[in-house]
Amino acid sequence: MLLLAFVAACQTTPPVQEMSDARQAIAVAKKAGAEQVALTQLRAAEEHLDRAEKRISERAYSQARRDATQAKESALDALALTETTAND
Repeated sequence: MLLLAFVAACQTTPPVQEMSDARQAIAVAKKAGAEQVALTQLRAAEEHLDRAEKRISERAYSQARRDATQAKESALDALALTETTAND
């Protein structure tokens, strides 16, 4: 019963940490030069973040959390590609 209450609470709160993580990852990728090297991945990250923000406004927190997590992953992919290209 306690686990069910915890899960329900997670679904009813905005994904504040996930949104912050995504924004930070995008900022780091941009600072590393992803706009020149990994634009596709960077744009994907920004699109996921935009979608997450829209879902938060709709109070669809579970979907927003997934979108924010995907935004962070895409930004990290952009960063990795940028760093790999810089090292070549």
